[in-house]
Amino acid sequence: MSALPGDFWETLPLGEGVAPLTRDANGLAAFNKPAGLLSHPNGSEDEARSLLTCRYDKEAQCFSWKADDGTERRLWLLNRLDSATSGVILTAASEKLALAVRDHYAKQQVRKAYQALVFGRPRKNFELWLDQLAVQKKGGQIRTATVGNVPAQTSFQLVKHTQKTFSTSLVRLEPRTGRSHQLRVQCAKRQLPIIGDQTYGDFALNREFAKLHQNKRLFLHSLETAFTYEFGGRRCDFKAVAPLPREFTAAY
Repeated sequence: MSALPGDFWETLPLGEGVAPLTRDANGLAAFNKPAGLLSHPNGSEDEARSLLTCRYDKEAQCFSWKADDGTERRLWLLNRLDSATSGVILTAASEKLALAVRDHYAKQQVRKAYQALVFGRPRKNFELWLDQLAVQKKGGQIRTATVGNVPAQTSFQLVKHTQKTFSTSLVRLEPRTGRSHQLRVQCAKRQLPIIGDQTYGDFALNREFAKLHQNKRLFLHSLETAFTYEFGGRRCDFKAVAPLPREFTAAY
């Protein structure tokens, strides 16, 4: 990879609230995306509320902007989070590196862990969730059902249960497959709807919870991403952790 400009990482046009987490010598970098921001803009009208506030090439999956000296700079997006989900999101400073890491994602060789705050208490503290889902994309929207032929696997662990105004549980979810809305649907199927889920959640409880806590966010957070990849003839270990947002700890 050619050398990056000395101020490359310091001058990124980061979206509001986006925080750098870690990066390695190859140019692989992780950021903490807050809830409410898009992983990338769908058009120029979305640039102000995106991970980077600049142009995005959907085909190349790459952000581009001009530095103060007029040179064009680019950053490749490696994974996406729903706008309502916060946490770890990865980028690469070269196309060659992006292709190498995307290959790991395609082969499901990336270990991901999420934490969610859900209504209710699980029957078991540990469990492997196995489901057959149906994913439909229509009119720019995604809807996932619990009856279908697309396999979905998630490792589930209870972290903490709290019985206050509401019965809520902080849970850890490690998806072994990457289906659209997988975690939200699998939680809802087991009567553990994620708090703030406006599509698959408990709408009445969501309203009561939001009124009490003055927060309508989806309580789903991408906590950790880790994997080993090969680049430039070497094996490289990478791990990024995004701290659990304060609104989680305030709520349980």
